[in-house]
Amino acid sequence: MNPSTGKRKPDWLKVTIPAGEGCRSMSDLLKRRGLHTVCEGARCPNRGECWAASTATFMVLGNTCTRGCRFCAVNRAAQGDALDPAEPEQLAQAVAELGLAYAVVTSVDRDDLADRGSAHFGACIAAIKAARPSTRVEVLIPDFQAGEIEAILAAQPDVIAHNVETVPRLQGLRDPRARLEKSLATLALAAGAAPGKSGHRPLVKSSIMLGLGETRDEVIETLGLLRKVGCTSLVLGQYLRPTIAQLEVVDYISPEAFEAYAVEARSMGFVSVVSSPLARTSYHARSGFESAASGAAAGRGGRA
Repeated sequence: MNPSTGKRKPDWLKVTIPAGEGCRSMSDLLKRRGLHTVCEGARCPNRGECWAASTATFMVLGNTCTRGCRFCAVNRAAQGDALDPAEPEQLAQAVAELGLAYAVVTSVDRDDLADRGSAHFGACIAAIKAARPSTRVEVLIPDFQAGEIEAILAAQPDVIAHNVETVPRLQGLRDPRARLEKSLATLALAAGAAPGKSGHRPLVKSSIMLGLGETRDEVIETLGLLRKVGCTSLVLGQYLRPTIAQLEVVDYISPEAFEAYAVEARSMGFVSVVSSPLARTSYHARSGFESAASGAAAGRGGRA
């Protein structure tokens, strides 16, 4: 029985507890390199599957967030951890050791830093690119604004993601410093980035949690707002209460409803859509990138 709703959790939300050699190896690597993952910090339900496949979403800028979103279980405090100058290189070496073809990097929010950690985040991307040039890098960034996001753009990640999290009416579930307008501005800056040296522009991605009490019309409205600012990749997943300290689940959304949203999103022009109960921003990130890249290439070909 789920204490969030008084209802039994649906079968489609049952996941395997992380175990096995792949999980042990990943845990050992993270400890040895002094690294963090959002897989652990946010108690992601997919970490067993991902770690067994030697993939993880690395979390930089420490393990303590300066915000207090009501749905998140990451450690929080007014002051974050001291930045580790060795972190970019340790991260790059971990990616190289794992032989990752696709790496995902995110961070906690660091409102206590002058640049909110953007320069350090950018250095982490650059270090991965230098150590393993063939690795595609996806970043899930805070709501960096003009004067901050340039450090990310300069490092030329392949995907820039930033989550609006929920529909406009429910934005109050986030920390007061996080606003829909700021999130949309971040995505617009990423989408409008000038091409890098190779002529590549990053793909732009966002994610919405469902099951917080939103309506279908509100979800479709939010998708329209994302498309308006140039977002082309989308993830929709079920909100799951990490602990009793976070928000309760209002609804469990069926797999069929997730598929219906995916069909609608594709009709609106999203070239990559991952929509399922257990989907998270970085879940199946590589396949999502490949889908988006091929879709974008097809679109360019059609306009030629």
